[in-house]
Amino acid sequence: MNIEKFIQDIETEFEDLTPGALKPESIFRDAFDWNSVNALIFIALVNTEYNVVITADDLRKSKTVNDLFVIIQERIK
Repeated sequence: MNIEKFIQDIETEFEDLTPGALKPESIFRDAFDWNSVNALIFIALVNTEYNVVITADDLRKSKTVNDLFVIIQERIK
């Protein structure tokens, strides 16, 4: 997995995002309507696509798209 594929997966999952809008340094909470439903959708996306479990605490501690990417990379088996 690379960061470009990760971003593409996020942009595909969330229709509110314009393709190409997210960058590794993007603050994901500012990129689109970030709420508890979207957080759950993101958690499910990561679980389905990468077989990785992330938590709400991981989301709270992360600021950028790259922060999330690093967490997922560390947990890929």
